[in-house]
Amino acid sequence: MDHSRERQGLEPPAQRRCALLLTGGGARAAYQVGVLQAICAMRRVHQPHDSGAPFDILVGTSAGAINAAALACGLDEFDATVEQMASIWSGFEAGQVYGADLLSVLRSGARWMGLLSMGWVLARFARIKPKSLLDNTPLAELLQQWVPLERLPGLIERGTLRALAVTASSYQSGRHITFFQGAPGLEPWVRSQRLAVEAPITHTHLLASSAIPFVFPAQELPIQQGREYFGDGSMRQTAPVAPAIHLGAEKVLVIGAGRMSEPRTYTPSPSAGDYPSLAQIAGHALSSIFLDALSVDIERVRRINQTLHLVPPDLRAHSPLRPVELMVIAPTQRLDSLAAQHADALPAPVRRLLGALGVSSGRSAAAGGALASYLLFEAPYTQALMALGAADAWAAEAELCAFLGWSAPDAAPPPRIERRRDPLRV
Repeated sequence: MDHSRERQGLEPPAQRRCALLLTGGGARAAYQVGVLQAICAMRRVHQPHDSGAPFDILVGTSAGAINAAALACGLDEFDATVEQMASIWSGFEAGQVYGADLLSVLRSGARWMGLLSMGWVLARFARIKPKSLLDNTPLAELLQQWVPLERLPGLIERGTLRALAVTASSYQSGRHITFFQGAPGLEPWVRSQRLAVEAPITHTHLLASSAIPFVFPAQELPIQQGREYFGDGSMRQTAPVAPAIHLGAEKVLVIGAGRMSEPRTYTPSPSAGDYPSLAQIAGHALSSIFLDALSVDIERVRRINQTLHLVPPDLRAHSPLRPVELMVIAPTQRLDSLAAQHADALPAPVRRLLGALGVSSGRSAAAGGALASYLLFEAPYTQALMALGAADAWAAEAELCAFLGWSAPDAAPPPRIERRRDPLRV
């Protein structure tokens, strides 16, 4: 696990704006909720008289955007909001996110597979134009009930929330857009192939940010007197940490949804000599989209911190760059292997659909586990992810408490976090 921090020349933690950055990864985002549960438990132990939220800037991408928005809407009741998120994630069924019944799969997935088998010419003749592998209409309905975005203006006005930002990628222009809603005086920014747009965050923004390419349909959003179709915000995201810094964060807690680095020793896969299945190729592509840019950006922030530490304070004052304290918590286990253990929990129609791409269960499941790890919105898997997130956070307890400006913890076993077995219906 990577939970490094850069503190050279920085102010005391309690005096500085703190951002929470939640990255993308479909069902993998359950890991983030486990980390947040552990943070809440740590504060009850080490900072019992502080009931305020430890973050005032929330930035999210893909499924992380949904978590960030849900947390932002209840930031004035931080612990209760985290528990509500934990209840939803620990009781998930795939049918709450996408159509997982036989009819829905036939309408979307089978048509998409038919497009591959018939060829573009026959598909055009038959007017088959599937938008995505899966239909995420259930997720749109869930967001309406789960994420009360109408609360954001009041929280911003009271100063509880400085800003909420979500990212999406335009299929028309190719630009990476950060949509943000926040306190007066926050300025949009423009960089190469990416820009920020100040706008009220809607549920459509969340659906766009979490629209995994090919898997979920793109969403149409207004942008600069026009409208464009947007997909997952992890695509073409070259600087995931940058929005938090632009919005005024002086320290950033990043909760990842995949291992930030691989072990130095190489262990061949049992299927290393086999030609990769479509599921393997798709899973590898998604992992590249969701994980690689974050690792590179974190290294960039660290190099800038190290460089600024060498610059005399009087010269540093003339630079637009500033040191940013950074802490990263990321899974200590391979989530594709964890997903492979729970692939049988998927509804039968979805299992058959993904099976056609190469996702299997049992001992041979690891090969397609990466793709399954993004789509396995089922309680056995999400609960395992939350447990891993909580364990990784407790392993970094002293580091987290110091980062958040809390009293140094005594060595003590983490409290047991209760997990629901019955799916939560909302």
